[in-house]
Amino acid sequence: MPFDFKLPDLGEGITEAELRRWLVKEGESVREHQPVAEVETDKAVVEVPSPRPGTVGRLARREGETVRVGETLLTIIEEGAAPAAERPKSVGIVGELPEAEEEHEILASPLVRKLARERGIDLREVRGNGPRGSITPEDLERVPALARTATETFGPTERIPLRGVRRAIARNVIASQRNTASVTGMEEADITELWELREREQQAVEGRGAHLTFLPFFIKAAQHALREHPWLNAAIDDGAGEIVLKKHYHFGIAVETPDGLMVPVIRDVEKKSVIELAAEVQELGKKARERTIALDEMRGSTFTLTNYGHFGGVFATPIINWPDVAILGFGRIADRPWVHRGQIAIRKILPLSLTFDHRVTDGADAAAFLMKVVRYLEDPALLFIESI
Repeated sequence: MPFDFKLPDLGEGITEAELRRWLVKEGESVREHQPVAEVETDKAVVEVPSPRPGTVGRLARREGETVRVGETLLTIIEEGAAPAAERPKSVGIVGELPEAEEEHEILASPLVRKLARERGIDLREVRGNGPRGSITPEDLERVPALARTATETFGPTERIPLRGVRRAIARNVIASQRNTASVTGMEEADITELWELREREQQAVEGRGAHLTFLPFFIKAAQHALREHPWLNAAIDDGAGEIVLKKHYHFGIAVETPDGLMVPVIRDVEKKSVIELAAEVQELGKKARERTIALDEMRGSTFTLTNYGHFGGVFATPIINWPDVAILGFGRIADRPWVHRGQIAIRKILPLSLTFDHRVTDGADAAAFLMKVVRYLEDPALLFIESI
């Protein structure tokens, strides 16, 4: 008996995924819960398990295609299938998965489909107002035409599908800009003492299996400063009209990967040492770059750090990792002339940029927080004195 296995709900509000790789072939036997496909969602690469045993009758999609939740992935030929009411439910990375609904049929005439192709319109995104919800030529007129003609009139171009991590980034930054009132403040810190401390201790830390960068110190400085400025470690519950002050410190860390920017989360940073943070930063960064990171390791942040100075940037206006309400960016450390103890000296200067949601807190609080971070970085001994 053929059974059409449709892409199930993967949780996290994910509505579609890109089929990266088939793990089975047509004619091959599959066991219940055996992974049959590898798909890439907005956040991670996950394996989709078969809900039933049988033989693969047909692979309904090609690798690289985008599959929406509810669309058929493959057909499984069952032997002696049990009645539907007794069939086991799908199980996936987020636990038991609901069975997908029937694929939505697109009702459109050949003329409408031709017009849509010419204009580059995806009919799945069009609301039909014709008989039985069919899409009419008038419906297409309400969809903004692609800028294909305008942009390609002036010379050769290359079109690259917006998918995977890049699509998630595009969606998230627009959501952030739409849902926050962003303001960016900037400061500079003389981190010469911190530089010397890191140089002095780096070899000992590497002997314990971790590479000591500046980022763990930045994390500690921000976490200590947030204890005095809790409005920046918060979120807004728009439905309830409330600001949610978070009593825990889970930091998102922006990581550059070949696929784009990802933000794994380090939990409970207030309970971890600099060495522990160094090891965790290293491990999560590796997982993010290799796309083996789990969804759970990329959610639940309360505050975010981004170290774009590693790539040469100085100041920036980092975009808030919504629904966080603030993000702290660190620029490139440079030798600069600086007034130190009343004398001009060459010092290690670190630029900082803080973007915060003005709906939650004001510039005075944000500036005070930023100066507190500067103080911890300029005198790292305070981190130990004020640790609890």
